Amino acid sequence: MAFKSKKPPLRLTDEELDFLKRLSQSRTEEYRRVERAKMLLHYAEGLSIPKIAKLLNATVPKTNRCIDKALERGVKEALEEEQRSGRPPEITPEAKAWVIALACQKPKDLGYSYEVWTFRLLAAHVRQYAEQEGHACLCRLSASNVKRILDSHDIHPHKVRYYLQRRDPDFDAKRVEVLHVYQQVEFILENEELKPLCDVYVSYDEKPGIQAIGNTAEDLAPVAGEHPTIGRDPEYKRYGTLSLLAGIDLVTGKVIGSVEERHRSKEFVDFLKKLDSTYEPGLRIQIILDNHSSHTSKETKAYLESVPDRFEFIFTPKHGSWLNIIEVFFAKMTKQVLRHIRVNSKEELKERIEQYLQEVNANPVPFRWKYGLDGSVS
Repeated sequence: MAFKSKKPPLRLTDEELDFLKRLSQSRTEEYRRVERAKMLLHYAEGLSIPKIAKLLNATVPKTNRCIDKALERGVKEALEEEQRSGRPPEITPEAKAWVIALACQKPKDLGYSYEVWTFRLLAAHVRQYAEQEGHACLCRLSASNVKRILDSHDIHPHKVRYYLQRRDPDFDAKRVEVLHVYQQVEFILENEELKPLCDVYVSYDEKPGIQAIGNTAEDLAPVAGEHPTIGRDPEYKRYGTLSLLAGIDLVTGKVIGSVEERHRSKEFVDFLKKLDSTYEPGLRIQIILDNHSSHTSKETKAYLESVPDRFEFIFTPKHGSWLNIIEVFFAKMTKQVLRHIRVNSKEELKERIEQYLQEVNANPVPFRWKYGLDGSVS
C-alpha cells in the first residue's frame, strides 16, 4: 500500500531549491545542515517521511521534526537547531561532596535492602532528598552524572575488593618460616648435588565437602554442526560428600592423598602414618599446614610423640592459607576434574579422585613458589 502523507506538500521557490541543492552537495557544511537539506529536497520531490528516513539512515521522528519546521517556519529555519531552554544548573562543589559522602555509606544504612550502590539507585536517592538537603541542582541528577562525579574522585561503591586482615600477631614470623622452607626447596631443585637441611618437604591440607553428584538423565554428547557442547539435565542427585587429605612433595611434585568420609584427628593421624610408610625410616619430614584443630589435638600430639624427630610442623599464619602451595594443586584439581564431575555413588567419586592422583603422579611436576622469596611480600 502506498504511503499517503497527511502533511501538505512543500513548495520551494527557485532560489530555495538552488540553495538546498548546493547545501546538500557541500563538503564543508555541518553534517546536520546537509542532512536536513536532503530531507527537504526529498520531501519536495514527493517522497514519504518513512522513505526519506530510510534513504538517509535517519529516524522517522527526526525527519518529521525537520519537515514540520519547514512547513511552519520556512526552509532556513528548518536547517537550524532549536533554541535550547538553557543549560542545566551547575552542580556545586558542596553538592558533589554530598554525593561522595552518600556513596561512602552502605545503602542498607540508609534503609535499603542493597549491600552496595548502583549508579541508578544512588541517583534516585539523590533526586529524592536533594532539595531538602539544600542541593536543588541535583534534583534531576542522572545515573551517568553520578558515575562522572564518583569517577572524578576515584570512588567505586558498586565494586567489592577483598583484603586480608592480619589477625595473627605472629603473621610475619610464620610467613618467613614458610618461605624459608620454599627457599630450601629452590636450592635443592637448582642444585641437586646439595644436601638439604631437611630430608622431605611436604605441603599439606584438607579439601572437605567434595560433593558426589549424579545425573537424573544421561548427558548428551556434542554433535558437530548441531550441538557444540555437552547437554546436561539441570536436575541431579546428591549422594553425600567426601574429604581429600593431601600432601604434595615439594621436591618431586608427587601427591600423597587419602580420600575419607571425614577429616578429624583420626583421619589426620592415619595420613601421617601413610606419610611415615611412604618415606624411608630416619628421614625427617617437614610439613607446611594450617592451624586446624585436628593438627594440634591430643590424638595428633600423642602420635607425634610415638615417632620422635620424624615430623616437623611449619604452621601457616592464621588467615594465611594462600601461603600453602597445596592450595594451588586443589585449585587445579577443581578446575580439571571436580567442576563438572558426575558420579553414581560416593564410591565412584572416591575412585575418580584416586585415579586423578595416579595420573598426576605418573608425570609429577614440582610446584615452585616464587612470590616473596626475596622478602617482597607485605
